[in-house]
Amino acid sequence: YDGYFTQKRSASGALGLHPLQKMTAAMRMLTYGIAADGADEYIRSAEATNLESCKKFVIKVYEVFGERYLRSPNEEDIARLLAIGEERGFPGMLGSIDCMHWGWKNCPKKWHGMFKGHVSEPTMILEAVASQDLWIWHAYFGLPGSLNDINVLQRSPVFTKLAEGQTPPVNYSINGHQYTMGYYLADGIYPRWATFVKSIPAPDTRKHKTFAKRQEGARKDVERAFGVLQSRFAIVRGPAKGWKRKEIGDVMKACVIMHNMIVEEERQTGRQSCTFEAMGERVTVSHTHAEQLSSFIQMTHRIRNQGEHDQLKLDLIDHVWQKFGNE
Repeated sequence: YDGYFTQKRSASGALGLHPLQKMTAAMRMLTYGIAADGADEYIRSAEATNLESCKKFVIKVYEVFGERYLRSPNEEDIARLLAIGEERGFPGMLGSIDCMHWGWKNCPKKWHGMFKGHVSEPTMILEAVASQDLWIWHAYFGLPGSLNDINVLQRSPVFTKLAEGQTPPVNYSINGHQYTMGYYLADGIYPRWATFVKSIPAPDTRKHKTFAKRQEGARKDVERAFGVLQSRFAIVRGPAKGWKRKEIGDVMKACVIMHNMIVEEERQTGRQSCTFEAMGERVTVSHTHAEQLSSFIQMTHRIRNQGEHDQLKLDLIDHVWQKFGNE
């Protein structure tokens, strides 16, 4: 795909590094978190070559595989996610959402005030949505660590396609009420939007305790995904040593893509086969600007509807109690 990852001859006719050497050096840097000169003896390549190989490798991973492994759920994906959510007591659930901080060791001093948050070192934030199988459906990275989850959400494109009417339909019923938007499980800091379901702080009845236990258990899917991502790619576990935000972002995107590749390989589900190349039916989008703007505003208000959030939560509390109350 890229001429850099081909074996070439020098002016004297000697063969240069094999493409596998360059890619192995890049993978060792990503998976073990070692410095560029940490693979010179094993790979027999110089520090500068290893660093260049890693930079080009993560860019090409995103260019070649990003559309497939960083996509939004298509119709088949949504059907599978809804089936899993129904089994766990949360019909309409499409995953759980949370943020993770990645330390930035070489953050410029002039940016420290912006990138330092609740920890004493500069960090960058990854907002992610993950499902039970740890597939990361949404990854938004690069905002400074001084922001909290709400600030990140206000800047995030997580609901952009939904507001623009470009997502497959999601229809389900709970306690006789019909719903047409999926939702994510979230922790207490997130707002009371129709697309979030939060736990109950200090539950005092058996019904509320059952719901809180189930919600908090299912919500940890995204935290597990963060942990597995860091265990597979040690470069994400330690502080980033890059100088440029874009290069660090390229590393994060490549790690998420390869994480999803592993999840796809290891996925064990008997509900239905998943054709990842099938993107579902094409959504018809209006080309009239006035209609687009009006529809966008109306859908944004629906997403942020607190009344629908409260009704959905009440219905889910009853549904979870009916399903698991006798356990």
